[in-house]
Amino acid sequence: MWDNIVDAVGQKLSGIDYTQLVSKGIGVLLTLIIAAIVIRSGNFIIQRVMEAQSKRKFPMDEKRINTLISILKSILRYAVYFIAIVTILDTLGVPVSSLIAAAGIGGLAIGFGAQNLVKDVITGFFILFEDQFAVGDYVSIDGINGTVQDIGLRVTKIQGFAGDVNIIPNGSIAKVANFTRGNNTAIVDVTVSYETNLDKTIVILEEVGRAMREEHPEVQDTPKVLGVVNLGDNGVTLRIIAKTLPMNQWAVERELRKRIKEAFEKEGIEIPYPKTVIIPQVKKA
Repeated sequence: MWDNIVDAVGQKLSGIDYTQLVSKGIGVLLTLIIAAIVIRSGNFIIQRVMEAQSKRKFPMDEKRINTLISILKSILRYAVYFIAIVTILDTLGVPVSSLIAAAGIGGLAIGFGAQNLVKDVITGFFILFEDQFAVGDYVSIDGINGTVQDIGLRVTKIQGFAGDVNIIPNGSIAKVANFTRGNNTAIVDVTVSYETNLDKTIVILEEVGRAMREEHPEVQDTPKVLGVVNLGDNGVTLRIIAKTLPMNQWAVERELRKRIKEAFEKEGIEIPYPKTVIIPQVKKA
């Protein structure tokens, strides 16, 4: 029995053309190496050309340049992948023309499966040409907040504050809020006790706002005190707002809160906070 198995395996192995097998293997390896070199070289050329564009007399916006770099690299990558796959199949002796004909016959079935892919690619082009957002913009896409890291033909990558990267298919993007276009607004609410003189408090807030405008160039206009916005259980809440350069609103809010607290401490204005009163129990004799 074992002799029969050994003979059968020997006949199979003897029928293999090892020269042709090695030749095909080398061809596949060369194709992969050339594809990697083309992608690497192409990415380098794209980067150089777009960087040169930024140094011209009338340069493009830096974020738009980064977006174009991302899109062009994505197009190059997919094109090289497609050509490499076709070349490898041809090297292995797979009849590529027959596959293309078969694809034509089964095109309808494939089309239904590829609808999402086509939708992703088309939406990617619209994002680029309509300039909805660019690499580096802080956006909210369907409830996902973060900075745009990459825009490809098929997907967009958004990095959140915690460093998490969300990969969103372009075709699923329905609503976008771009926080980087135009000035932003810093909003600070501060609560004081009901016994506090509100007119005096508003004057102090206005002084803090003027100092912020003078000392911080990212504040685009003198902050405005809107007045009382809430009468709560703990006290009266006042609001101050400030127009800031894009993406500076959070830093301005933090600095405003710090300065307001320091100003209130200096003027003896109390900011209400929960207090715990312990009443010792008196034991009856």
